[in-house]
Formats: sequence, C-alpha cells, structure tokens
Amino acid sequence: MERLSVETIIAKIEAEEQFHAVSDDYSFTLKVEKYVPYVCGAVHDGHQFRKSLWNNCLHSEYDRWYEEDPETKNMVITHPILIAGCDSRFEYDLNRFPEEAVFETAWGKQLWKKPLSEEEKALSLTKHANFYKVVEALISKIESKFGVCIVYDMHSYNWKRWDREVPTWNLGTSNIDNERFGKLIESWRQMLENIVLPHEIKQTAAINNTFFGNGYFLRFITNTFKNTLVLATEIAKVYCDELNQIIYPEVVASVEKQLQALIPKHAEQFYSTYKN
Repeated sequence: MERLSVETIIAKIEAEEQFHAVSDDYSFTLKVEKYVPYVCGAVHDGHQFRKSLWNNCLHSEYDRWYEEDPETKNMVITHPILIAGCDSRFEYDLNRFPEEAVFETAWGKQLWKKPLSEEEKALSLTKHANFYKVVEALISKIESKFGVCIVYDMHSYNWKRWDREVPTWNLGTSNIDNERFGKLIESWRQMLENIVLPHEIKQTAAINNTFFGNGYFLRFITNTFKNTLVLATEIAKVYCDELNQIIYPEVVASVEKQLQALIPKHAEQFYSTYKN
C-alpha cells in the first residue's frame, strides 16, 4: 500500500492503473486490483478520531464504536475494488450530506463540551469532500469503461436496540430506481437470505425493514451517475457482542467467505442484464 495525495489517486484512476493506497491524511483507503464493473464500499468502517477532538468529546470510545460499522471492510476485503473510510463518523460522517456531516449531537446526546471551532469543522469537511472527489472519479471511470456499475455499500446496524424482530440483512432501496433494477435487488436479497452463519444465527433478509437507503454515499452516486446501482446492504451486528464490544471473528470470516462468491456472481448478473 502507498500513501498518496487525492490528486495522485485520481490521476491513477484516470490512467486505469492498479494500486492500493491510503490518502495522505490517512482518512480513507482505496484498492484497485483490477477494473471491473463493481465496487465495494465501507464508509463507516473507520474508528480513527483525531487527537485534537479527544478532550472535547462527551462520547466515550465505546459510544463511538457502538455506532460505527466495525468489520464491514473485512467482509469485502478480497474484492478487486474497495473504498473504505478510516475515520470515525463522530469526526465527520461520510454517509451524510456535507452540511450535516459534522455532528453537534449524536443519537440524542450532545457530542462536544464546547462547540467546535470553524477550523476544526473545516478540516473534517475537507476530508469529506476529498473522499467524494475520489468516488466521483472512480465511478466515472467504471461507467465509461463498462457502461454500467454496481456498488455494494456495506453497513451494519445495532439489532439489540430494536423492540421487534429485525432481519439479519436489510436492503435500503428508497432512493434507487426500483422499477429499473427491481429484479436485481430481489436477487441480491435472496442471495443474502441464503447465507449460512455459525452458531445457527438466524438468517433473514428484507427490503426497507429497518433502514431505507437514505445515506449520502448512495444518493451522491445515484444522483451523479445514470447507470450505477448502489445497494445499501446492512448486516445486523450478529457478528459481535454490541453491548460488550467483542468481535466474533469466526462470524466475520464466514460472511467474508460467502460474499467472496456471492458478490461477483450477483455483479455478473447485473452486468449481463444492463451492459447494453
């Protein structure tokens, strides 16, 4: 992996180079092993939280971890194109519009002891903007090369906070073209439903049951590109003890192994259906 500027990363994409990079401010990573018509993204995987914010933050390290999506990058780690955030969403949220990306409150609790300075906000928003410059260059290259693109937008959610039964997997589709892509959305739901997890973890998959696909990553790509489908794919945090901050690596590994086969299979269905 190389440490590269955003400008260099974009130049490499435009030249169709293969590379594995971390941005020069360590805010995100991008791997391009091969140019294919699908991308995996893990915008909430990051846990870094810059030191200048530590003493001003009212949320604990555990509070932040609880609302992040740990291991979502590792679930898609083997795929040829993978972009992932390194920073905590408590610093700035890559899945929110820029004007909402730096929180003042988080999940009903005030975030800062004293309001952030304009300089601190600007630093965070620059990272947010740079990430999306790269996303735009990446999807533009793939659409121009293949005509279409599909993005697997990986997230997780805290199932124990719900007071009803919720699915193991949820697809959020309220901001994508369901009429055009409906069959491929349902195909993805069925594939997820058939994943088998260790310890007899119950396996269900639903559409718009817990979340609706309102995130900025999906909406930015969908609104910018005509022929790219973004599938906001949420796994319940059955792969960890969300109350005690314990990861179950055997469950993560099982998800990763099965997605290794399922994502390329589904992406090929998508490409063969929509490439013309």
